[in-house]
Amino acid sequence: MSLKLTILGCHSATPRTDAHPTSQFLEINGRFFLIDCGEGTQTQLRKYKVKFSRIKHVFISHLHGDHFFGLIGLISTFSLLNRQTELHIFAPKGAEEIIKLQLKHTKSWLHFPLYFHELTAKESELIFEDDKVEVHTIPLDHRVYTNGFLFKEKVGERKLDMNAIKKYAEIEICDYQNLKNGKDFNLNNGEIIPNSKLTLDPLKPLSYAFCSDTAYSEKIIPLIKNVDLLYHESTFLEDKLDLAKTTKHSTALQAGKIAKLAHVAQLLLGHYSSRYKDISFFKKEAKQAFDSVLLAKEGKIISIPN
Repeated sequence: MSLKLTILGCHSATPRTDAHPTSQFLEINGRFFLIDCGEGTQTQLRKYKVKFSRIKHVFISHLHGDHFFGLIGLISTFSLLNRQTELHIFAPKGAEEIIKLQLKHTKSWLHFPLYFHELTAKESELIFEDDKVEVHTIPLDHRVYTNGFLFKEKVGERKLDMNAIKKYAEIEICDYQNLKNGKDFNLNNGEIIPNSKLTLDPLKPLSYAFCSDTAYSEKIIPLIKNVDLLYHESTFLEDKLDLAKTTKHSTALQAGKIAKLAHVAQLLLGHYSSRYKDISFFKKEAKQAFDSVLLAKEGKIISIPN
């Protein structure tokens, strides 16, 4: 169980040679997810050596260009590379119509199955689940329908306490899986050995919350409470608080307040406005409310072991 986040892009609005719009690649418990796909994402994937073949699930927060204009290019490249593996896209309603219209009028026929899971719910919902990970939406307050995403590891198997197990000759290798699953062990004499005496608690599941473009909203706090890593947009500093309110974005200080109220372990800032030339001020401002603050930067990797 582990979590590794690679920042592909972390700036707002238009792409520049030294600033790329939002996109992240998340590895969690052996699963791989692309989060948002701003213009130039496929170039960034190549630059930071993320294998295209690992991308099977894409999560798009909202349909503003700096968060999904790179999607059609990535899909087209997958086709040119003769991809066969299916691709699942979780995005607001309208994404499927946009992408399929682009494919239709460019006569770009895909060689792989493309599935859209269009999002419309205004309350948090479970949108992906397998045996290791689950993903929930985090409804956000922006100018268009927008979701953040909560990625959570599932609780793993219990760990065998071999020192305790060796005390009982009747426990054999074939019994280990039942013990990992939490079952007690019945000795031949009828005595029951509680599972808690033969195993150890599993590792604490890790979690990552991605909160894309949004006005300050304490409504998200119950959904992101105690996460190991929170990404929260910080388009502006407090000097542009009025502009943040008008455009439904957040300031670095507001992001820090959310992190503190939610008792998260670490806060990651991003989506910086191009008007600020020194992003170190974002960290200084957020630390007024919350101490453990990281700054997103292209190529930055945040790893959280368990």
